[in-house]
Amino acid sequence: MHKSLYWRLSGFYLAYFGFVGAFTPFWSLYLKSLAFSAFQIAILMSLFQVARIFSPSLWGWLADHLGHRVRIIQWLAGLSLLAYAGVFFGTSFAWLFAVMLALSFFWSASLPLIEAVTLGHLGDKFDRYGRIRLWGSIGFIAAVIGLGYLLDFSDIRALLWVVLGLLVGVFLFSLKLNDPAVLRHHDDAGSLWAIIRRREVVALMVACFTMSAAHGVYYTFYSIYLVAHGYSATHVGWLWGLGVVCEILIFLGMPRLTARFGLRRIMMGSLVLAFVRFSVIGWAVDNWLLILLAQTLHAATFGSYHAAAVALTHQYFKGRHQSKGQGLYTSVSYGMGGTAGAIASGYAWDTLGPSWTFTLSASCAMLGCLLFAWLMPKKNH
Repeated sequence: MHKSLYWRLSGFYLAYFGFVGAFTPFWSLYLKSLAFSAFQIAILMSLFQVARIFSPSLWGWLADHLGHRVRIIQWLAGLSLLAYAGVFFGTSFAWLFAVMLALSFFWSASLPLIEAVTLGHLGDKFDRYGRIRLWGSIGFIAAVIGLGYLLDFSDIRALLWVVLGLLVGVFLFSLKLNDPAVLRHHDDAGSLWAIIRRREVVALMVACFTMSAAHGVYYTFYSIYLVAHGYSATHVGWLWGLGVVCEILIFLGMPRLTARFGLRRIMMGSLVLAFVRFSVIGWAVDNWLLILLAQTLHAATFGSYHAAAVALTHQYFKGRHQSKGQGLYTSVSYGMGGTAGAIASGYAWDTLGPSWTFTLSASCAMLGCLLFAWLMPKKNH
């Protein structure tokens, strides 16, 4: 890969996940400042997952059909920026519902497309994926830690301007990208449905659904949960940042881990560690040391899991099906799984309480591990 292309892709990931680092941990705190209930917050935060059910597959199909993935990414970045501007013009539940729905429809399709573009440029050099993707983690860390400090000394509305700046960055970096050559593959003639029905693909989608569902309560209520137990915004930012530092280390080590254990075992291990992580968060929130250790497990529950899932998706969906495959992965996992987890957590939070809500999410991850182990063939991936 040419050095300039490496930095253009890395820059896009940096800005994209900088937005995620600003939005995911702190947007629920902004919504709470508007006096919304836990269920209303869960509904608004779940809109990104709802859009991921259909938006990535729709835009992925369009990108593969037109053969211009980067052009679609540029349009999505621009429309996301335009939709987000609506947050400055109203704070009612109905208004923010409409704004966040529009934003999520355009935003949620960008990641699978940029993954397809990156993997297309890498070709058979997939081991270099982590070196590009880690810049997204760096962007996340910078945003989450910086905002943690900022929000301890300024009004929560400062968050709105930081997010706006990051979306501008995403749009500008998208203008510097270019499409890779799409190589023909012998599987191109096969139907998408024939690929989806394969036992190993079903196993992968089950694992992705359950892992994302398990994270529903984490992405919706984790920051609120910590603040309620006496953690400051700075502490919250550092805890989120710690998880992503561990994620970076895993991305760098994935080639060696994959060679030693194979993707099947890595996926199973990630799901087991998700069970451990969410159980600890649910019942030991007042023990800062255990919470610190639980955050390091983000290396497994997102880092190794995501790298393995993207790699398996890339193996199963070839040639002209690449964008559709990455879109399907996003739809089933972060879309269907994330929506189910977020909405269920909003209901459970008020009825069962935080500890049992995290326990349910942990159980979901363990169920995913058992089903994946049963469905996925034991051959080395």
